[in-house]
Amino acid sequence: MLMIRLARFGAKKKPFYRVVVIEKERARDGRNIEVVGNYNPLTHPAKVTLNHERIAHWTKNGAQMSETVARLVKANPAAEPVSA
Repeated sequence: MLMIRLARFGAKKKPFYRVVVIEKERARDGRNIEVVGNYNPLTHPAKVTLNHERIAHWTKNGAQMSETVARLVKANPAAEPVSA
């Protein structure tokens, strides 16, 4: 089963996270399939960058989001396309 979850990067006491698509059984920082976003909790406000198109693609194909990623996606919805 595929999961969309956070993988920790950064130095000791200075974490930042990548939002990754990974097999559920793999280690937290193991080899991932695709990076679909970033999350930096140390900036004020926290910086979240998500590729909503790819997240939608993976969820359609059966990937499940972790609780944390689902919260980040809900708090940071995709920007509305600007029509001319």
